[in-house]
Amino acid sequence: MKILDISKFKEMLIGGATLLEINKDYVDSLNVFPVPDGDTGTNMSKTLTSAVSEVDSKDYDNFEDLLTDFSKGALKGARGNSGVILSQIVKGIAKSLSEAKTINTKAFAKALQNATDVAYSAVSKPKEGTILTVIRYIAEKSSTLANKNSSFIAFFDAIIEKGEEILSKTPDMLPVLKKAGVVDAGGKGLIFVFQGFNNVLKGVPMERVAHDDENSLEDAMDNFSADIHDLENIKFAYCTEYFIINLKNKTTEEDIEKLRDKLMAIGDSVIAIGDLSMVKVHVHTNQPNKALQYALSLGELDRIKIENMLEQNRALIKKHEANKKPLAMVSICSGGGLASIFKELGVDTVIQGGQTMNPSVNDILNVIENVNSDNIIVLPNNKNIILAAEQAVELSSKNVKVVKTVNVPEGIACAVAFDINQDIDTNVEVMQEAFGEVAYGEVTYAVRNTNLDGFDLQEGDIIGITSKKIVSKGAEVDDVTMEVIENLVDEDKSVITLYYGEGVTNDDANALKDILADKYDECDVEVYEGGQNHYFYMISVEWYKAYFCKFLLIWLLCGLLYASLIF
Repeated sequence: MKILDISKFKEMLIGGATLLEINKDYVDSLNVFPVPDGDTGTNMSKTLTSAVSEVDSKDYDNFEDLLTDFSKGALKGARGNSGVILSQIVKGIAKSLSEAKTINTKAFAKALQNATDVAYSAVSKPKEGTILTVIRYIAEKSSTLANKNSSFIAFFDAIIEKGEEILSKTPDMLPVLKKAGVVDAGGKGLIFVFQGFNNVLKGVPMERVAHDDENSLEDAMDNFSADIHDLENIKFAYCTEYFIINLKNKTTEEDIEKLRDKLMAIGDSVIAIGDLSMVKVHVHTNQPNKALQYALSLGELDRIKIENMLEQNRALIKKHEANKKPLAMVSICSGGGLASIFKELGVDTVIQGGQTMNPSVNDILNVIENVNSDNIIVLPNNKNIILAAEQAVELSSKNVKVVKTVNVPEGIACAVAFDINQDIDTNVEVMQEAFGEVAYGEVTYAVRNTNLDGFDLQEGDIIGITSKKIVSKGAEVDDVTMEVIENLVDEDKSVITLYYGEGVTNDDANALKDILADKYDECDVEVYEGGQNHYFYMISVEWYKAYFCKFLLIWLLCGLLYASLIF
């Protein structure tokens, strides 16, 4: 679709609000700035819900009326800092498009720039690393993207990609985000709105978006809660909001500007927006009485809301303590599939990293500090990460142990052996025994011409490695993988597991599984998507005594159940 008519644009506006509403809990979970009150998603959603209520039941024959009503509804329903800023983004888009007959991507790109200008002008002290940064970056890129993409679907695909790109950088702009291990909540909420627009165009159902990276909902909640202890001593305690309506005849635009200056003197996060028909005010202050008194000189007060952020923080601390785990695990790996496997096995937080992107000491330390437990086991899964993990342990005040796993299969073996009902020292002992049963291999490619381990290697050759020694090379991944497994299998090994990475399809992996099952009919062969880069396969070959024990236990339990039924 290259042109938006009024009907389709109205549908998009409703779609953006709908997708945000569905995903508001996730956005709430990311909220740590400026205070961790966990309501960014809720506030943004209520802002757009109010806007939708203004237009939902009406028919429109021009963009001006539609956008005026939607913008007015957003301002009326604006809640919190994020909601107010979102209402100004809506206002900027509305002003830019109100006189349009139809809308193309170039017109929408221009509207995004206007939205940025309006949103920035509404905030007394704009901070980068917030929703403002996300809308600005999207707007800056949108003109070029519009020139390349006349189709709105392709256009929104591109701006959403740019939005995610800058969103991922917000932790580097705001230390509080980096410490908590989350991206900016308002920025994420805005991207959901654009995704909702695009879902309407694509005909995609509105549903909760899966978050399969390290900042899943559970992780985000833990990280967000873990940071609140540092924010208990909030400088300004009362989040104060209200509308000024029925402004006095003598009130001028200059008076509204003076009100903003007065509020800045008694608080922060100040927003005072509107015109002589209505003004919306938001401020964090220790003197809500003065914030109200100042406004009364301009007109009548309506929809007053004063929230005690200290009390909100105490409630979050209480919840955080109630959810604290006796023992937790942290694992490091590369690849979404591997991360999911670790999560399913009970790992609390997965740090993305591996052979070519080792996490720093500080990266590991931040995760340790944010995990909601005082006792933590770290699985580095790479020999080059062990030292950094041990240094992080030295810097942490928590009881942290590093199990020196040097590859992912060893880490998975440890996670399988983990028992939360046992103490940390017992678990470490059991884990060390478990990963000792694992024989490991990997299939990758040569990155340069060299001669190593008796092989004359050319850049791009497929190579197989066991115990850091090259054992095979070839032109075909399957052939090299088979040779690696031959070097790992012996009479004591009964389980072959392949974790396939980028460059290998599910069909390829399962075809190889069938070949291996025929060749090693005495072994169980399992295949999982790892998603790791650089490595076609990570391979483990092992014999778990635990498997036999579990089988025996199940057999005994079934026998007892059968006996109870008979007798």
